[in-house]
Amino acid sequence: MKYRSVIFSFLAMAAMSPALLYAHGVTSKIDTGGIVVSAMYDTGEAMDYARVTVLAPGANLKFQSGRTDRNGRFCFFPDVSGDWKVVVDDEMGHRLEVHVPVDKAMALKANPENGNLKPGSLTRWEKAVVGVSIIFGISGILFWWKGRKTGKQGSSLGA
Repeated sequence: MKYRSVIFSFLAMAAMSPALLYAHGVTSKIDTGGIVVSAMYDTGEAMDYARVTVLAPGANLKFQSGRTDRNGRFCFFPDVSGDWKVVVDDEMGHRLEVHVPVDKAMALKANPENGNLKPGSLTRWEKAVVGVSIIFGISGILFWWKGRKTGKQGSSLGA
């Protein structure tokens, strides 16, 4: 009878506070390494809080997704070597796709400037000048063609 009351009281206490029976601790660990992708507009402004999707090499599912911080940075820790794809989308029409080559040591391969302008790329102002030049060029060709047709009609009437 004495053991029954001890077991009953223990079970009653356990039923009243189940958190004590299933409690577990937590811990933290700070690691170095990882890959940081910084996304910015061509004006130098950070793509803050933009949606990010990370795809592992040869995988059909997302490896990780999230948002950039206020400085346009996003960090992930690759678990296999290969060519990773990071897609940054600000949901307003701007989309950046960066291929991140990772070696067997899970570190970024030789070219850390993968997302930067390549040599020979045009700046924003150079693109604007090229665009205006194309518009003027096409307009000039059209006006020349139209003038050529009216010039032939005028010369045949005067003869």
